[in-house]
Parts: sequence; C-alpha cells; structure tokens
Amino acid sequence: MKKIDVKECVSLLKEFDNYLILSHRNPDGDTLGSAFALKRALDLMGKKTMVRCIDEIHPKFSYLWDDIDNSDIEFDKIIAVDVADKKLLGEEFEEKYGDNVWLCIDHHMSNREYSENLLLEDRAAAAVVIYEVVCGLGVEITPKIANCIYTGLATDTGCFMFSNTTPTVHRIAAEVMEKGADYTLINRLMFETKSISYMKLEQMAIASIKTHFDGRCALMTITREMFSESGASSSECDGIAGIPRKIEGVQIGVTIRERHDGSYKVSLRTIEPYDASKICAVFGGGGHNRAAGCEFNCSLEEIESQLLKVIKAELK
Repeated sequence: MKKIDVKECVSLLKEFDNYLILSHRNPDGDTLGSAFALKRALDLMGKKTMVRCIDEIHPKFSYLWDDIDNSDIEFDKIIAVDVADKKLLGEEFEEKYGDNVWLCIDHHMSNREYSENLLLEDRAAAAVVIYEVVCGLGVEITPKIANCIYTGLATDTGCFMFSNTTPTVHRIAAEVMEKGADYTLINRLMFETKSISYMKLEQMAIASIKTHFDGRCALMTITREMFSESGASSSECDGIAGIPRKIEGVQIGVTIRERHDGSYKVSLRTIEPYDASKICAVFGGGGHNRAAGCEFNCSLEEIESQLLKVIKAELK
C-alpha cells in the first residue's frame, strides 16, 4: 500500500463506476459529511455509489442524504473515509470489507495505511481533504455538497473553536457558505439541539466526573445502565466527550463510554502541551494531538488504573 496525493486520488476515482463508501462506527459529522460529499460528487459524474456505516446514524444527519438514492448497488471498489484503522469500521464490517478497502481518504496521524492512502495529516478534518478531491474532480459544489463539507468542518473543529481551526478551514467554510450551505440549520442541529434523553444522559455523566492530580485531569464515565435509564442512544453522543476538558483547570479530559457489548471506548481531550494521541497510542489507539481515542476490553477499574498511570507520567 502507498500514500498518494490528491491528483493521484482523482485519477483513481475516475477509473471505476461503482463505489461502496464506508464511514467509521459511532459516526460523527466529519465521517458522514465527507462520505456523502464524495457520494454526491461521484453521482454527479454519472457513477453509482452507496454510503454505509455499521452503526445507527442519528436522524439529525438526515439532511445529508434525504434527497438522494442511497440504496444497495453492485460495487467495483470500496472507499473508506475518515477511517484511520480498518478496525474502526466495526467488527462485522472489518471482517466483511476490511481487507478489500481499495482507497482510504483520511487526515489522522494514526492512520494504519491499510490501502491506497490519501492521507493529509495537516488538514483539520477529512472534509477538508474531500473538498480538495471534489475540486480536483472538477465537480460543481452544489448547495447539498456544501452542506456535507460544512458539516465535517464544523463538527471536527467544535464549531470553529478547537485548536485545529486554521485560516484554511475558515476560507473553505466561507466558500461553501457562498455555495449555499445552510449553516444556520447545521449549526443549530449539531450544536444547539439536544433531545431530552440526551440531556438526562449528560446529567448522569457529569455526576460521574472525578478529578485527579490536583484537578489537572477529569475522568467521566458513561455506562450501559446510563444509556438504558436515560433512553439515549450512542448515535446522539458524538459531542459528549468534550465535557471533562471544559472544567476550569483541567488539562486532560477523559471520557470512558461502555458499549453495548461490554467493551469500552475511551476519548481523550487535552490542551497544550499534552498530546492525546501519545497517551492513546500506549493502548493501541490514536488520533490527533488534542483529541484521540482507544479501546479496552477489561473492567472499568482496570481501565481507570491504566489510564491514570500513563496520564500521571504525561503530566509530569
């Protein structure tokens, strides 16, 4: 497998006519916005595509696809978007598709390079890479494509508040706004609208927060019981991992979320100079400097013990 540039990626995409586009499990706005922006662009070129994700997609994202055909097709090649490691496709999809991914379009420094790889690690979001690909394809950025790209930009930069927000991000956001992106609707859906069930879950999650190392680290736990009691689904919780870092004085925020199968997903959010990806790499995970994740299949107590040991060393 090799790294390619945007020009080579564009040439590859022109070779075939039918594509399966995969997003990562626990889908967020960047993987979904990027996948549907690419689908829409390829469809405009007369190709046939379908986007699939192993997990339920929250209805708030329905504006990304509600006017297009996303039914099953016979596909020639598989593209993974914003998927740094094929295991992030989810167990069933990894087994079914993982070894056959033909092209990966991504921006994570932790990318495992498991296929032909358009990897631009300095881009703030996969949506930035997709924007460059769409421009390279010569496809018009319609208002619907603009919605998809804006969604990826806004969600991966925390509505343009995270440290990965660059002048380039603002320039692309301005361009897609000019192309018709409904940024008012998208910002409201992504950042201002929460269900009652999610609010109940957030309340329980906040009550679970514990601080360590003189308040420099905060750890929040979300269990299956909390999901059950609140009625919330994991598909509406993509922004919850940022809560612990919002506490005054916290430099490393940790969210431990129990999955339905009893495994755990850990999300880290840090401020400079602490490297979230470095901490998660100890446990086989990865991501970005300020935001990263890893997985565990052991008891909650053991997870906390292992994480705090590494975080203590990092804080020193």
